[in-house]
Amino acid sequence: MDAVLAVRARGITKCFGDVVALDGIDLDVAQGQIHGLVGPNGAGKTTLLGLLLGLAVADSGSLQTLGMPVGRALAAPDGVAGFVDGPGLYPSLTARRNLAALAALRGHDARTAGIDDVLDQVGLTDVADDRVRGFSLGMRQRLGLAAALLTKPRLIVLDEPSNGLDPAGTRHVHGVLTRLAADGTSVVLSSHRMDDVEALCSEVTILATGRVVFSGPLNKLAAENRELDYRLLTSDPQSARRLAADTAGIRVVDGTGARHDAEALVVRTLVPALDELVVRLVRSGIAVRELAPVVSPLEAAFLALTEQPEAGR
Repeated sequence: MDAVLAVRARGITKCFGDVVALDGIDLDVAQGQIHGLVGPNGAGKTTLLGLLLGLAVADSGSLQTLGMPVGRALAAPDGVAGFVDGPGLYPSLTARRNLAALAALRGHDARTAGIDDVLDQVGLTDVADDRVRGFSLGMRQRLGLAAALLTKPRLIVLDEPSNGLDPAGTRHVHGVLTRLAADGTSVVLSSHRMDDVEALCSEVTILATGRVVFSGPLNKLAAENRELDYRLLTSDPQSARRLAADTAGIRVVDGTGARHDAEALVVRTLVPALDELVVRLVRSGIAVRELAPVVSPLEAAFLALTEQPEAGR
């Protein structure tokens, strides 16, 4: 028997007046998976996250979370927690009292609700008794994650969880989400930061104008037949340029990429031809010191799949 999916959506449609926010959305999220949801502004990401949290109901289609159908009444499904458009917090209360108030609303005793534990998990123990009005955006995001963890959910839904975080905070939140997934909790998150999605997510769904234009493993995106620009730094730039120009399937791109490094070479190619170039460089005694896409495979696919033609074209 197949394992129960954390999320199973089929043909989900949601309209706001004449605006079609979601148009026949299908989505599968496995248990213990971190699933990324990306798309341009207005693609329907927030609407879909809201449906998963029970903040709205679909006009048509079927939606299940943790094996149970999402009801028609507006209510958070059992075992599901998270936030959209930023966490709802009381600015005049401390971080600890915010979580205590949330626990009380859910009928739990604040003394046994695990507040200290979740504050520690998100790295806010030192500011637990500070008022939230003085928190940065990143600290508020981490407190919102703590609020979600308070219910020990099996599915967490997060809207831009790394918004406002510095590198240390981002690393901390990534660690929390990775550990949750390893313990079997499913995570659905939206992010405009492709590096976040690539670092965290095993699968991704790309939305455009309310429709799914791609859904599947990240490595499938990377394997698509799309040329990418790669930045190549070697021990002998001039010889590397000559070898690149002489390798089938390789195009040397004018300019030196985002870093404006005269020692770097930028080539446009598919992965098989790039592999052949690396082999030829090594055989010629040229050391490869750096090789990376100028734009990540996910970002390149995102741009290709969501690009809208200009009016009149």
